[in-house]
Amino acid sequence: QVQLVESGGGLVQAGGSLRLSCAASGRTFSRWTMGWFRQAPGKEREFVAAISWWGGSTYYADAVKGRFTISRDNAKSTVYLQMNSLKPEDTANYYCAAKSAMAVTTFRYDYWGQGTQVTVSS
Repeated sequence: QVQLVESGGGLVQAGGSLRLSCAASGRTFSRWTMGWFRQAPGKEREFVAAISWWGGSTYYADAVKGRFTISRDNAKSTVYLQMNSLKPEDTANYYCAAKSAMAVTTFRYDYWGQGTQVTVSS
């Protein structure tokens, strides 16, 4: 079992930055592919970014490519999402997820956090 706890959300003006963190506990974090997803009110949950267990492979949704950066620190069992140049359309609840499968380009995850809200004002 893996427990995931997100933090770092908040209110920011358009053009600003936030860094989300996801602390994991339970089974060996360093062997899990980690991902970030988001869900805006009235919309389906969508993929944002993923990172391989060794950190050498990343994958981003087109909507965030060039603005967001996913990273991980296996020693701290934590994955991060650095979000720059934020736009109002980035407003959503952001979820951290973990899976044992290695591929960063597939979206079926085994464990999910509770989410952290990001609101970008115009």
